[in-house]
Amino acid sequence: MMSDALYEVLQLAGILAFAISGALVGVRRRLDLLGVIVVGSFTGVGGGIIRDMLLGVHPPVSFTHWPNLAVAVGGAFAVFFIHPGITRIRYFEVVFDAFGLGLFSANGAVVAFLSGESPLTAILVGTITAIGGGVIRDVLVNTVPGVLTRELYAVSALLGAGIAVGIAALDGSAWLGSLVGGAAAIVLRLTSVARGWHLPKPRFSGPGEDPSADREG
Repeated sequence: MMSDALYEVLQLAGILAFAISGALVGVRRRLDLLGVIVVGSFTGVGGGIIRDMLLGVHPPVSFTHWPNLAVAVGGAFAVFFIHPGITRIRYFEVVFDAFGLGLFSANGAVVAFLSGESPLTAILVGTITAIGGGVIRDVLVNTVPGVLTRELYAVSALLGAGIAVGIAALDGSAWLGSLVGGAAAIVLRLTSVARGWHLPKPRFSGPGEDPSADREG
């Protein structure tokens, strides 16, 4: 089992990491204060809200547990005012996003598993929890969701969720599953970015087949 205190720490850490990454995207897109807070907050709590809806938790925890939203809003607010001192916004955006991805994939999967879901369902819930906030963020800033284009994004979430559920099921240590699974997802995500690892993508033989041409007009 996982103690309530450890769950709360991992949950809030994931929310903060995702909120910071979302706020950095908002800053990079030159949104105003409200825009940065909205994007950061939705990125921070969006995945958890989706998880709760999938598990039948109504209303979602973030609507009733004030620390979740407070951490998300506070993180985004802080980023807006300290970003002039950040010289490598894209770098920190990726790092915090990776930490949010790892924490949410493993923690979300363990929560689903402890709620009585099957291992496969728990892994899927954990993965969706991890990528949900990022999808909302990308939609808000009008870009193709990173889960569809970035280096092993969903794969990292699947790995973290799978390891977390595997350890929780075989060893009975939910807390260990969350920590090891989260760490594995973070390492794979950051390594894939550093080395440029991608899943196979379509290859185009000439400029006439370049899909970017469809973006005009």
